[in-house]
Amino acid sequence: MGNVGHTDTARRFTELHDSGIFVLANAWDAGTARLLADAGFAALGTTSAGLAHTLGRPDGVNAVTRDEALASAAAIAAATELPVSADLESGFGRTPQEVAETIRRAGAAGLAGGSVEDSTGDPHAPVRPLEEAVERVAAAAEAARSLDAPFVLTARAENYLYERPDLDDTVRRLRAFEAAGADVLFAPGLPDADAVRTVVGAVSRPVNVLMGDAAPPLTLADLAALGVRRVSLGSALSRTAINAVRAAARRVLDHGRFDFGETPTGAS
Repeated sequence: MGNVGHTDTARRFTELHDSGIFVLANAWDAGTARLLADAGFAALGTTSAGLAHTLGRPDGVNAVTRDEALASAAAIAAATELPVSADLESGFGRTPQEVAETIRRAGAAGLAGGSVEDSTGDPHAPVRPLEEAVERVAAAAEAARSLDAPFVLTARAENYLYERPDLDDTVRRLRAFEAAGADVLFAPGLPDADAVRTVVGAVSRPVNVLMGDAAPPLTLADLAALGVRRVSLGSALSRTAINAVRAAARRVLDHGRFDFGETPTGAS
């Protein structure tokens, strides 16, 4: 995609956040990107868990390198004309300067946005101190503003994913990330509508909510009524695919049956 095309795509992604709620479907390779684009989604995300599982590695423990994540995200962005926002985990850097470099490289890879989270990858101290997390978001925001094309920076507060269900601290973090320059705020794992409502009401930037099999039983209409602007699916689709393969394998091995799914058109 040329510079003009990338700029137009990135601008379209920015505008999506101003036009009501939309769903960001998370692809994990070029093939699923095309499938989801053909399904009619307006924008795509990547999924760190989906990529890690594709590589046969665990998620959330810094087992995937920056080069690997950006190469995968670039392949997804090149597979369709949809804007793509990358899951950049905690920024792939020990310092704010390294996080800023990740953002610059993400922009150069043709991405329209990316997320930086306050997790560490360390199971003993999974969430960064607030001041450290804010410095990293501020560096990412400055780098995003320096790019030639618009870049939507999402800042994530990870408390609920790491069994720290502290809504007050989550709100405190999201407000600080907004002040540091984040364009979208995201607290994955919010447990219910009241928590979503609290987060949306606490910030003035668009809020992303993670939905999937473990999410609260809310519909897209419910989320729109709560003021949510963006819904992402995270690793839900990739886990659905993995579970389907596992179930099909068990049907073959345990029952000697091969009627485990529909054959795609044109397959043999």
